[in-house]
Amino acid sequence: MVKMIDLSDTMENGTVEPLPHEIDYVPHEQGAEQAAALFDLEVDDFPEGKAWAMEWVKLGTHSGTHLDAPYHYGPESEGQKAKTIDEIPLEWCFSDGVVLDFSHYQAGELITAQAVREALKKIDYTLKERDIVLIRTDVWKRFGEPGYQDLHPGMSEEATLWLVDQGIKVMGIDAWGWDRPFSVMAQEYKEGEKGKLWAAHFAGKKKEYCHIEKLTNLDKLPPFGFKVSCFPVKIKDASAGWTRVVAIFED
Repeated sequence: MVKMIDLSDTMENGTVEPLPHEIDYVPHEQGAEQAAALFDLEVDDFPEGKAWAMEWVKLGTHSGTHLDAPYHYGPESEGQKAKTIDEIPLEWCFSDGVVLDFSHYQAGELITAQAVREALKKIDYTLKERDIVLIRTDVWKRFGEPGYQDLHPGMSEEATLWLVDQGIKVMGIDAWGWDRPFSVMAQEYKEGEKGKLWAAHFAGKKKEYCHIEKLTNLDKLPPFGFKVSCFPVKIKDASAGWTRVVAIFED
């Protein structure tokens, strides 16, 4: 028996966030008009005057639940050309999952490497190469609220690099971004705290890794004991790709 839990956001019209998307729905009646025009037919040639339904979607590669490629963080990673999303090894995108609970952290709070180690100790788990580490904040429950992008804690550069040093190539978070909110980082930068602006993302220039943003339902998962599937859509030379992230439990 296999049980699956969907960890992905649903894309829909009316989303309130800095990277909105738009879906134009083509109903079956309009599909019949399109098909008739394309193939020299009449609308009435189709049963009930209805043919295909389809949608036109306008969105960015970072809209909805998506996997960021190293190229998103900079043109180079570890001194080499950074991988784009179509170059990500499939082996990175299916592995054992681990959930670290930071739902008690406040908006703008920094998740340090020590905090990550303590979270692992709390669940009595030792990371192994290619585990997929998921950071739980529960901020996904407020997706669609004005200011959603400013509500989450975020990973530090040192925590991100520490995870990569443990052999982790893919990690993710159930919030708008992997770093702390940009509003927090920008304010600190203006106050003279240099080197912290988008630092967890820029960690990928030093050490190669990918992360997932806008996950959901991490509160429905145990700390470990499941697989994660997060294969991204293959887009040539892109910095990210949408993914239907799924937790898989096998008896």
